[in-house]
Amino acid sequence: MASQSEQLTAAEISRLAGVTRATVSNWRRRHPDFPQPSGGTEASPSYDRRQIEAWLDARGRLPARSPTDDLRAHLRGRTPREAEGVALFTAHLAGLDAGKRAAIPALNDNELTALQTESSSSAGAAEPGHADVPATLLRAAAQVTHQEGPLAVFDVLDEHTEAPIGIRGTHPTPDVLADLMAALATTGDSRVRSVLDPACGSGRLLAAVAATREPGAAVHGQEYRPITASQARARLAEAAPKVSVDVQTGDSLRDDAFPGLHVDAVVCNPPYGDRDWGHDDLALDTRWAYGVPPRSEPELAWVQHALAHLAEGGHAVLLLPPATASRPSGRRIRAELLRQGALCGVIALPAGLAVPHHIGLHLWLLRGPEAARPGRDLVLLLDASDEAASTEQGKASGSGKLHETIVSTWKAFTGRAEFTEIPGTARAVPAIDLLDDLVDLSPARHVRTAPMIIPDAALRDVAQLIERLKADVSALAGATEIGSLSSAGEASRTWRTATVADLARGGALALHRGTRAASTDPLPADLADRPVLRARDLIGGTRASGDTRELHLADPVVIEAGDVLVTQIVGPQGVATRVAGEDDAGCLLGNGVFLLRPDPARIDPWFLAGFVSAPDNISQATTGSSTPQLAASRLRVPLLPIGEQTAYGHTFRKVGELRSTARNAANCADETADLIATTLSSGALVPPGAELP
Repeated sequence: MASQSEQLTAAEISRLAGVTRATVSNWRRRHPDFPQPSGGTEASPSYDRRQIEAWLDARGRLPARSPTDDLRAHLRGRTPREAEGVALFTAHLAGLDAGKRAAIPALNDNELTALQTESSSSAGAAEPGHADVPATLLRAAAQVTHQEGPLAVFDVLDEHTEAPIGIRGTHPTPDVLADLMAALATTGDSRVRSVLDPACGSGRLLAAVAATREPGAAVHGQEYRPITASQARARLAEAAPKVSVDVQTGDSLRDDAFPGLHVDAVVCNPPYGDRDWGHDDLALDTRWAYGVPPRSEPELAWVQHALAHLAEGGHAVLLLPPATASRPSGRRIRAELLRQGALCGVIALPAGLAVPHHIGLHLWLLRGPEAARPGRDLVLLLDASDEAASTEQGKASGSGKLHETIVSTWKAFTGRAEFTEIPGTARAVPAIDLLDDLVDLSPARHVRTAPMIIPDAALRDVAQLIERLKADVSALAGATEIGSLSSAGEASRTWRTATVADLARGGALALHRGTRAASTDPLPADLADRPVLRARDLIGGTRASGDTRELHLADPVVIEAGDVLVTQIVGPQGVATRVAGEDDAGCLLGNGVFLLRPDPARIDPWFLAGFVSAPDNISQATTGSSTPQLAASRLRVPLLPIGEQTAYGHTFRKVGELRSTARNAANCADETADLIATTLSSGALVPPGAELP
């Protein structure tokens, strides 16, 4: 029997061959020569790797092994301590430049082991066991780091550890929220030189802040999962190599790694709903300056932990469940936060931006009270919950507008001029007006008012929307004329395929990925004013809307008509894909977007877009368990003559037009229905058959 490290499960076979698990099951049933199980259980058998590879190779199904495949193989059967050692080692490599990284895989075993010991010591984790990692495993991790980047190692580690992402209510912060929280924490204050995230997870939120800071700024983080803490170190080293990074492992509430530290800004997406946060052990903790948090209010413990680490006048931004603003058990602490001027604002976000996707979360904006100046009497309450949002991995279709609305409102509130109320959206409410029996800080409770509607203008707007909706419905009917499809016969067509990586090596296409720059160096003059196409633009079906002044790009790629654009994050509905048109041509490729540029003489772009976005294809090319991401090089493309490709491409293009017109019609129908309902209920318009008094 093969050793455990040479065994493959059905899921691993599907990843190795680039097919679905259902295909592997079909092979087992239909091919008598398929290797017999050599381990595992009857319900979950495992197979000898060498036998499986030989079987796949004989049928042309064995792709070239990638460094990540080798790392997966070496991790089989390894202990959690060894996985933690690999994580520490990788985080250390992330701080090295590309030249030094390239030399690491060539080191001998003793040199690799010495480097691992150094990485454990530098991270403050030199416990027995971390240094006892086989050199072959370290070399495999170094090879992945060199070729695909350190975060690719952590994607593999996620698969190996299979730690549930929802442990203690912990979830990653989507990029759209990380960027927003970073902007709120640092808006209008270039003096932010130190930042803390006491529940930093894999470092997405902390990296968003660090990327905007000047060299020499100090960034602190704490995370209770060792591998995830190492991932945060690696992410920060990639995103902000010139800042000082200190990420510690441990439970921030029970064992604060930074006692006595006061920073200019705190950002945090803390665990929610965690009743085992240490209530009994921490009853007399000095951090509870606003009241001892009840057992059912862990979020208010995190609020006070953040305030305890804020310097005078510093700002904190926390992402919290909406119940924190209104639960009766937290009323006294909320009241004390208001009395002492620690709470600056509460912002209600639309549902779908982050887990849990079915509710709209809140952002709390806090300030470290200044001894020499009394707390500000006004609290900003902003209700942005009606903004359009998508549940696809935190990418909101209107997130650009959402970001602009929230940040501009916060700037206006914190500016010197008197804040002007935005009817139905934002108010600056005196703290004393909130100190009632409920101390309910839910923005909707305080900003929702009947809109001011001019009847004649409302009638004109409704008429225009109805005409637009009729045109959209007519266009949708036309888009259903896809053409006469025919059956493939008794069985579906099959074809030989090649991976995107193979096609790129053969010159049939080029593969690019938009990435953020580690520095804020300006782009060349001819690129500086071009819009940036972001993942959220693809998901929302909108034009490029990113700004190069905010989105610093490394090796910017200019989009050309005919390029195939695919989002890197894989959402519940797969990925967003489109073929670049004239509106996209000349824009820059944004972070989190893949660009496939086919040779038009060899590959039809619409044919390519249709097949690379197929659900089965996306499934086999997806990596990572916490935030599923697409490995575009693994996508498979049928090898068909250009004439057949064009036929498929024509139909895929029709399907794309159908999706686009359906989205436009649905948006217009929602807008029309909302406006009619609002104008009727407000008395601005009168329904047919009703008489005016």
